[in-house]
Order: sequence, then C-alpha cells, then structure tokens
Amino acid sequence: MNWIKPDWPLPANVRAAVTLRSGGVSVGSHASLNPAGHVNDDPQHVQRNRQIIREMLDLPAEPVWLQQVHGVEVVKADQVRDLPTADASYTNQSGIVCAVLTADCLPVLFCGDGGDKISAAHAGWRGLQAGVIAATLRAIDCREVSVWLGPAIGPQHFEVGAEVREAFLAADPGHAAAFTAHGPGKWLADIYQLARRQLAGLGVERVFGGDYCTVADSARFYSYRRDGATTGRMASLIWRVS
Repeated sequence: MNWIKPDWPLPANVRAAVTLRSGGVSVGSHASLNPAGHVNDDPQHVQRNRQIIREMLDLPAEPVWLQQVHGVEVVKADQVRDLPTADASYTNQSGIVCAVLTADCLPVLFCGDGGDKISAAHAGWRGLQAGVIAATLRAIDCREVSVWLGPAIGPQHFEVGAEVREAFLAADPGHAAAFTAHGPGKWLADIYQLARRQLAGLGVERVFGGDYCTVADSARFYSYRRDGATTGRMASLIWRVS
C-alpha cells in the first residue's frame, strides 16, 4: 500500500490518509509519489502523481493545496481560489479535501463535532511555536475535537539550536521536557511532545498518532533533514463524504 490510514476513531463520514513516497512516477531524489509542485520536480510528474493520489484514495475532488510558509494562517478550504498562502485549511462541507505537504514537519489532522468540521495543518517548529495549532482550533471552533499527529521527524533526529528551545520556553516553560541536551548549544527536540503539550493546554484530550520518524524510515518517507533540499513531500489529507 502506498498510503497510511491514520489509526484514530473517525465518524463514518470522514476519511483521512497520508501518502508515502512509493507508487508514483517521479524519478531521482523525488522518487516517486511526490505531489509537491514547489520542490523542482518535473511538473508533469507532479500532476501525474496528484492524479494517482486522487484515484488511489478515491478522493471526491482535487485537494486544496496550500502555499505553506511556516506561519499560522488558516483558510476555509471551500472558499479559496488558486493557491492560498496558509499553513492550515478547514471545512464543514462534504467533497472538500483539506491537505498539507510535509517532509519532516508535523502534519496535524483535526476532526470536530462528530465529523461536522475537519482540518489539516502544517506544523514545522516555527509554525508550532507561533501557534498554528491554536489558530486552527479557533478557526474550526468545535465543542469536541480529536487530533491525529502524522509522520514527522523523530526525537532522536531533530537537532536544534538553543534559540529554538528558548523560543518555546519563552511561551511555556513546561516545554523544557521536550528537549534533551545534545552537545554544546545543541538540543534534540520532540516535536510530537511539543504538539501534545500545546493540545493539552488548549483542552484537547483525544490525541492520536505521533509514532513515526520520517528521517529513520527512508523506504516510506521523504525527509528534508536526511536528503537535503532536493526531495519530495508526503500529503496528509482529510475529507468528508456525503
């Protein structure tokens, strides 16, 4: 199988998936199922890969792709045109596919109010520290919400500088538990733990996933940290059916 079915309890009308790097037509460092158009892959290969993903997952429509900038902007997926600059999208409509692209950053999927509202967010450390999770929760405005944390860089591979740790601690000293010293001025960060703490602080108790490492699993995942700037992306998608 060339995709992951998130392991979390979803209502019958909601679907979710994460594509893997296999099963597409891209070659070289982008091999093979790269749906990202901003990573210097052959545009024809990208379009074919997107078609493969639509057919493979039986999507009701083309995903609402975003121009991700490591920020906190959240857009309503059923109201956007072209390629919106944002790092999360949401909808309360059927037949709309929310999607984010990642290759080490954390994809976060949201399902609220019994499947009435869904969202996908891109949470690299910058967006996570800036509050993209809180911004997404405000946008969907749900009484009850469950969250799935998708494939991201694992805590044994995410080395950051002291400035990253200090930025998180300035917002919440409790974030210190997510950092392990790793040499002078260097720390290993647990992006999953950082996200879980933020979600807990925002009152979200139903949190699933968070047990992958994109760097360690080269067979299934693209990784910017492992492979450098020339690599593909995985797509994390969530949608409602009628």
